[in-house]
Amino acid sequence: MDKQKTIKEKISFEGIGLHGGRHTKIEILPAQANTGIIFIRQDAGSQIIKGDFYSLVSPEKFPRRTSVGSNGIYVHTVEHLMAAFCLLKIDNAQVNVWGDEIPGMDGSAKEFTEGIKNAGVIELDALFNCLTIKEPLWVEEGSSSIIVLPCPFLRISYALKYDNPTIGSGYVDLTIDGNATENIFEARTFCLEEEVKDLLENGLGKGANYDNTLVVSRNGIVKNKLRFPDEFTRHKVLDLLGDLYLAGPIKGHIIAIKSGHSLNVKLLEKLRRYKEKAAGAGVGSETMFVPTGNTLSGEEIMKLLPHRYPFLLVDRIIDMEKCKRAVGIKNVTINEPFFQGHFPQRPVMPGVLIIEAMAQVGGVLMLASEENKGKLAYFMAADNAKFRKTVVPGDQLVIEVVAGKVRTKTGTVYAKALVDNKVAAEAELMFALVD
Repeated sequence: MDKQKTIKEKISFEGIGLHGGRHTKIEILPAQANTGIIFIRQDAGSQIIKGDFYSLVSPEKFPRRTSVGSNGIYVHTVEHLMAAFCLLKIDNAQVNVWGDEIPGMDGSAKEFTEGIKNAGVIELDALFNCLTIKEPLWVEEGSSSIIVLPCPFLRISYALKYDNPTIGSGYVDLTIDGNATENIFEARTFCLEEEVKDLLENGLGKGANYDNTLVVSRNGIVKNKLRFPDEFTRHKVLDLLGDLYLAGPIKGHIIAIKSGHSLNVKLLEKLRRYKEKAAGAGVGSETMFVPTGNTLSGEEIMKLLPHRYPFLLVDRIIDMEKCKRAVGIKNVTINEPFFQGHFPQRPVMPGVLIIEAMAQVGGVLMLASEENKGKLAYFMAADNAKFRKTVVPGDQLVIEVVAGKVRTKTGTVYAKALVDNKVAAEAELMFALVD
């Protein structure tokens, strides 16, 4: 099976933002498995912004680009960089940003893609996580629409049509295989000549010029030329790939007709709901995996539980006696996303997340047996919960779970979370076991 990937060594880029017109700089650094893509505004208090659909900002607020943000701090025009990550299947990276916009470079993802290739791509010791589409999804806006159908790989079919003789219509049908062999990454952004004045008056396109943006008149391209005949259509595919990579890697056939950032964001919202619905409220095995040993790595835990960063709160199972007892650990670091908003001046791990960590170890214990193979363990209740000690960055939670009454459809566990052999929290947890 495919493994997660990151960049091999640090690389940097700098230039002018296409819309803000200000000089900006980014560094791309390797990241550990299950980190995802994270942006860190180094010029704004090291604010961490996850590159996912939960950080997405409405295009009504920031039109003609894709923006992510947290706590009023933003990173704009992320789509070309995200497309480079998508084309090379980079699913873990730290992007340090100085400024509020990704450098526009030449208006495509060419320099990002080539820079990452030159730096090297390495596999990580964790399985590639992918959102697999199992039922049709669609969104529409006027005469534009996007349909997503089940497919065992990522396929893009895009139809373009402009009431402009230079652009006209176009169609591409591509399979994205992770090697960036197609020239999608070289396709540059474009705008109509008659749009330029309005864009500038609305504070957009301040960093655009005839080299990084194809300005299209009815008689041709102004002071530039196409790199290839279907560059307009391929750039729309580039934007689509970059936008949708905020949902993470996807397996599905995406059929888009005249879509742009606004409709892409609508699809992201639908994908978010679909992903949440697919995960459900339960702790459930995604495979028929039944562990054979008494320890589990993080990768093996993810075969039993659907949780992923930042909601996978168990690093390892260090001891387990099936149907009786399990011991897991959670290393609490200052990089945990909840510390950004939960007593940020004096970071304390939220008690409810300690309970969740205990529930996840309990879920592993429930689902590790042959009789519960492939079932869901729905966390139903927490009784007699007590918090004895605060948990802070640098602590290691040792979570001990002992099985109570386990029947065909329900199970109870008694859980304790310890730091330095002292109880930080304890509770009695109940699960419903369903097929």
